[in-house]
Amino acid sequence: MKSLNPEIDGVTGSESNPMSTADPNSNRIQFGDRSANTDPDPGHAVQDIYEQIFGEPWSESSAANKLPPTMQGFVQNAAKQPPKNGDEELPPNRVPVYAELVKEFAVCDSWFASVPAATQPNRLYVHSATSYGMTNNDTGKLVGGLPQKTIFDSLDENGFSFGIYYQTLPITLFYRNLRKLKYIDNFHPFDSFKKHCKEGKLQNYVVIEPRYFDLLSNPANDDHPPHDVGEGQKLVKEVYEALRSSPQWKEILFVITYDEHGGFYDHVPTPVEGVPSPDDIVGPDPFKFKFDRLGVRVPAIIISPWIEPGKVLHNPLGPFPTSQYEHSSIAATVKKIYKLPQFLTKRDAWAATFDSLLTLSTPRTDCPGIHI
Repeated sequence: MKSLNPEIDGVTGSESNPMSTADPNSNRIQFGDRSANTDPDPGHAVQDIYEQIFGEPWSESSAANKLPPTMQGFVQNAAKQPPKNGDEELPPNRVPVYAELVKEFAVCDSWFASVPAATQPNRLYVHSATSYGMTNNDTGKLVGGLPQKTIFDSLDENGFSFGIYYQTLPITLFYRNLRKLKYIDNFHPFDSFKKHCKEGKLQNYVVIEPRYFDLLSNPANDDHPPHDVGEGQKLVKEVYEALRSSPQWKEILFVITYDEHGGFYDHVPTPVEGVPSPDDIVGPDPFKFKFDRLGVRVPAIIISPWIEPGKVLHNPLGPFPTSQYEHSSIAATVKKIYKLPQFLTKRDAWAATFDSLLTLSTPRTDCPGIHI
């Protein structure tokens, strides 16, 4: 998106990684923008991300290392993965819905994954500001249910409503508390979303769960390789248009983000200093991860009629000197907007909020439709 707005800290085309970080004379692979269907996707387990960020292979002694993040190990790590199709970037014309939303609203160019690990640990941070010690997609723990308090519980305790609109399995059910019978009416098939938008019946906090799997004639639309990014663009357009035409549009703050970087290259060093463990739980052997550094940057687009066009959200100014935008920023911002009395963990207490984007004194009336 830097080609649309030079203020964005994006790629210039000059970026590269060596084939071997141990060899100063190594050939370098240049960044490209010829992406197509990436299959299989790059490595994004804890040890893969460690090598991508720090430029050296992970070992059991790595947990104690305090290396500077060089972001030079992506090619070296990719060479250890199965051969893949596709390069590292989708140019704006391949994601036209995002291009339009970035131009008309706001993009955050310093939003990081909450943990340098796989999908589900990061998704857990979005609504609970902790993965409760998980560093991988541990099916047993997820199916058994995670016990931590969520932003859903906090909202419910304080008289606010929430709704979860799902297309396949609602993975928010990985939180044990959301399996309580009292929450059964908070879950809705995605078909209900447009209806609720039209009727002005959206809840105070709404989560849209994409289609994670191909279902008969309905392809997955979650943007996870090798799924078609065009399907993800259709979903975002559908949600935006439903919100824009709703009588509640003037009350909407719509956030689009990704759980983690998926193993794809980024040039911005991941924060490794001053990141608090949410609950002092240490990850399992052999990683013994202390949850005291963040993952790689992820896309984050923020949409509201209260946001000026073309805004870029850079490094935050608080609440702590080392605070960053990361997935816990969502819970922190919800807490701030609704004046909820308690943080969930030390992580959402530390995370930066993005309500500072809402700078207009009256809502815009020029929010456009998206035509692709």
